[in-house]
Amino acid sequence: MNDFLKDLFAGQEYDKDNFFLIGGPCVVESEEMVLEIAQKISSICKRLGIPFVFKASYRKANRTSSGSFTGIGDDLALGIIQKAAKKFNLPTTTDIHTEQEAELAAQFVDILQIPAFLCRQTELLITAGKTGRIINVKKGQFVSGESMKFAVEKIKSSGNQKIMLTERGTTFGYQDLVVDYRNIPAMKENGVPVIMDCTHSLQQPNQSSGVTGGNPKLIATIAKAAIASGADGLFIETHPDPSCAKSDGANMLRLDLLEDLLVQLVKIRKAVL
Repeated sequence: MNDFLKDLFAGQEYDKDNFFLIGGPCVVESEEMVLEIAQKISSICKRLGIPFVFKASYRKANRTSSGSFTGIGDDLALGIIQKAAKKFNLPTTTDIHTEQEAELAAQFVDILQIPAFLCRQTELLITAGKTGRIINVKKGQFVSGESMKFAVEKIKSSGNQKIMLTERGTTFGYQDLVVDYRNIPAMKENGVPVIMDCTHSLQQPNQSSGVTGGNPKLIATIAKAAIASGADGLFIETHPDPSCAKSDGANMLRLDLLEDLLVQLVKIRKAVL
């Protein structure tokens, strides 16, 4: 585990050989929901010795339809994420979309996440890097694992060496994604932790309904293959009732299914080490 991750998880007890988990709802819907999900995932990860980062978007900018839910307000949502961090002693992450958002979100979270669509935005990457926070860049659906070295170089040019990369599928036709597991070792060549996004990689984008589809039945398959392929961490969005979620419900894991999946993944991790 990289030194900056050891510092990130210093307040948690965990198995040093385990993968880490970035998990939570797609977006902050309410304080009650955020605290419920953070508490449940944190408890599961403590039992299984998995280092855990709580994730929730404070604002959703990349939506298919202009009528889609985008958030409850920036300051309110960021404050709720920060409250979950303090209440359960957790590191946190949220995604950003502009240089101004980088500076704002850095005041509330430990990791700034760069969405896949924005992985080539030079000024965004450099500005995020200058905050000194850990930067997690999602690989664009339109780029190769090898080409993500340029995102790494841009962030390093800001003086920030705390970088992670996330695989989240590659465009396959107009309305589907496919995961090429060669991207995991390719991105690890940069000397950074590599994460598998097990939920967004199952999206079915560009639907004529204006709502992104998904195939959550394959979350376990994606996650198991990622651990076997050497992923350092997993990204899993989860919700008590995905059918009622205000964003990405079609590809999220139901919260009550998370523990059984993580138990299986811990076994696989031990087997491949």
